Amino acid sequence: MTIIEQQTPAILPKESGLAIINSKAPFSSNHGKDALDVALIFGSFEQKVSLFFQGDGVYQLIANQDGRLVSIKDYLKTFSAFEFYDIEDIYACQQSLVNRQLNETFHINDVQVLTSIEFGKALNRHQHVLRF
Repeated sequence: MTIIEQQTPAILPKESGLAIINSKAPFSSNHGKDALDVALIFGSFEQKVSLFFQGDGVYQLIANQDGRLVSIKDYLKTFSAFEFYDIEDIYACQQSLVNRQLNETFHINDVQVLTSIEFGKALNRHQHVLRF
């Protein structure tokens, strides 16, 4: 007698880290600064943090912006501190860049540009998600 094992698709466990979605333009509100603060706080406690930039949030990655022109403190320079907080997983939605006619020249290194499907899969791996 032969026993045939049923093949069930493996369910990948969710990462225990935090995904932060940045979906607002950098100087239109405090959302971007708040997202940055949360990321750095979690990073300072050695928690796994992944950053996702989607919609108008991709503008936060574009170089040569100056918040002083609209009387807002420029928090974008603080993105360079990500490496000190072990924040290494930074993703940008390719379709969001295309829709806004932006190129992939960012003011920080190691941003992974993902297709919409890849972006969704990367986001879905996280157990906790905050959207700003």
